[in-house]
Amino acid sequence: MDELIYVAMNGAKQLERAQAMVSHNLANANTAGFRAQMQMFQSQDVEGPGYETRVNTVMSPGGWNAARGAVMTTGNELDVAISGDGWLAVQAPDGSEAYTRSGDLRVTALGVLTTGAGHPVLGENGGPVAVPPHTKLSIGGDGTISVISKGQGAETMASVARLKLVNPSQADLYKGEDGLMHTYEGVDADADAAVRLTSGVLEGSNVNVVDAMVDMIGISRRYEMQVQMMKVANDNASASATLMRMS
Repeated sequence: MDELIYVAMNGAKQLERAQAMVSHNLANANTAGFRAQMQMFQSQDVEGPGYETRVNTVMSPGGWNAARGAVMTTGNELDVAISGDGWLAVQAPDGSEAYTRSGDLRVTALGVLTTGAGHPVLGENGGPVAVPPHTKLSIGGDGTISVISKGQGAETMASVARLKLVNPSQADLYKGEDGLMHTYEGVDADADAAVRLTSGVLEGSNVNVVDAMVDMIGISRRYEMQVQMMKVANDNASASATLMRMS
């Protein structure tokens, strides 16, 4: 059978992968600090005997969008947004250190500070931040967490931890399947005192919904084209079989 049908089938498969990536971006259009995943298509010669007359399309991750999301005022004392460049250090599901700009923080029933996605937030000592029972909590611009313990007055406010804020080069980071940023070398980034936070606000997703919808429509049309080419290849094979029988 003509290699055309395999080329078209592979193209349809790659477009399905691209569609899944765009759909994932759209699903996270309202996720705080989310960074859109990008994609790119490359050509790859089909190897084998005969002339090289067919070329496959291969979709591969094209990195992530580093643009900042819109900042929204919430007034929540646990909501923070990084001013300018930088990242908040968190603990990834596998226990390693990872980075995010998602500042929708929470305090669990056990007093552990986490992001809205449930990732424990790390302190400058490298361990998860634990917050004691309190009546008021504030997070300073340098990441210092101060609380008024339960049963105490405002004059007793004291610092209990400091968030680990980092600013590694974008070229050293990649986006993992867990949605967090990781360093290529697997080495923990050093804390950077120049990274600043703003409390009571959240940075939103940087997904452009309109662009993503346009991409989705374009991918759907290209998918339909690949399916049509598979039908053409099948029709050609049927016509060839008919001619062989007549001869």
